[in-house]
Amino acid sequence: MTRVLVAGAGSIGSLLAAHLARVAEVSVLTRREEHAEALREHGLRVSGRSDFTVSVEASTEPEAFADADLVVLACKSTDLEPLVVQLEGRLAGAMMMTVQNGLGAEDVVAAHGMWPLLSAVTFMSGTRHSDTHVEYVLDTATWIGPYRGTTYEDARGVAELIQSAGLKADAFADLRPAQWSKLVFNATVNGVAALTELPHDVHFAETERLSDLGHLVRDLVDEGRAVASAAGVDLHDDPWEMNVLATQRGYRHYPSMLEDVEAHRPTELESINGALVREARRHGVPAPLQTAVYRLVKAKEASYS
Repeated sequence: MTRVLVAGAGSIGSLLAAHLARVAEVSVLTRREEHAEALREHGLRVSGRSDFTVSVEASTEPEAFADADLVVLACKSTDLEPLVVQLEGRLAGAMMMTVQNGLGAEDVVAAHGMWPLLSAVTFMSGTRHSDTHVEYVLDTATWIGPYRGTTYEDARGVAELIQSAGLKADAFADLRPAQWSKLVFNATVNGVAALTELPHDVHFAETERLSDLGHLVRDLVDEGRAVASAAGVDLHDDPWEMNVLATQRGYRHYPSMLEDVEAHRPTELESINGALVREARRHGVPAPLQTAVYRLVKAKEASYS
């Protein structure tokens, strides 16, 4: 049986860990001992689009996990470097897979070890109700591609494992078009949600009135498309269409950056909006609206204190 370590047990990590535990031997690396203890005692429950409870091993100590075939790095981008510092020199036989938002996660991991690397982005979402309960909300796919020391066949093997667990996943020979589609989508939707404190709902796609928010969202997407084009990336999906389709689901999704702002936590701004703005500057592409969103969310974070 495949041995999987899921490092990070927020909503995405919990969804992956719980589903994979039905087809693999799964362990979870947590930050808090009480979290690990709760998982060991009560297991991990999924509700919503799936309904089951599984048993998982859990610990805060990386040395508790001597062996793994696959390590899913499911923490937020802001927590990634401290996590891989913990893992440095360990799990030599494992293949690592990043699932962070934005750009740059793979380079952070590569700086701390010679593990074979897969890169992934996920569009599924969930609501974490407790340390041991996550609600499965959006059943959209996880996209996986090779990065360093891995092949398309490796990506396909992990995608098939995730599919066998009851989740959606697709493998790509080159993940960049899919990764950039989500980057532009996230920089727009997360940034606007953080500033307006609106969940991702119908407001983001409305364009009939002069005051409608959808005009700004579409202009932000257009800037993102121009940056992608300058970077030589042909987007896999149109971020505006992704936005419209998401708002038509009838579910008021709370983007992670909005949750962070409401909780006065650091956001993933630098790896999402910051990455897009830096790419725009690097390629000489004007992106005044995306730059404004980046600076305003940065200022919002500064307002916490």
